[in-house]
Amino acid sequence: MNRHFDDAPGLYQQHDSATEGFVFNQTMLRIKNPQTSLDFYTRVMGMTLVRKLEFPEMRFTLFFLAALNDEQRQHWSADVDERTVQTFSRPAMLELTYNWGSEDDPDVHYHNGNSEPRGFGHIGFAVPDLTAACQRFDELNVTFAKRPEDGKMNDIAFIQDPDGYWIEIFEPARLPAGLKDHLG
Repeated sequence: MNRHFDDAPGLYQQHDSATEGFVFNQTMLRIKNPQTSLDFYTRVMGMTLVRKLEFPEMRFTLFFLAALNDEQRQHWSADVDERTVQTFSRPAMLELTYNWGSEDDPDVHYHNGNSEPRGFGHIGFAVPDLTAACQRFDELNVTFAKRPEDGKMNDIAFIQDPDGYWIEIFEPARLPAGLKDHLG
């Protein structure tokens, strides 16, 4: 039995039991101004700051955010040590890294990976209603890199965070039909 659901060159077919329990935990983005970025990710994107770690000797702070609903938030511990274990055990965290003083340095800019040379592209958020989410982003004056009606793929949008990183916004139920339109 194939362990992958689709086929592509380079797939390793055997499951190595040594990887059992591995969890994809985080994607890290460097940020220039934590106040601006935390406002964006907690107010605009609805994320919850679950853990903040400061490293004064190295002059940086890490902010770990998760997309949690009210019920999920109830299961997080008030105990710092337990919450640290929860933070590093959970899948799909966003880690924002702030190097102290970068907000005051006009030469600090981070490459979003979508201009040359291309590299990192985006993070993605599933939303229950793409149209309503985009309307809300408009009301909040969020910068769009691509609106759903632009381009060839009409079932996704891309917005930008305060550092210019792209965030794909999609409604899962709309994806199968949209992909069929493009795949034929």
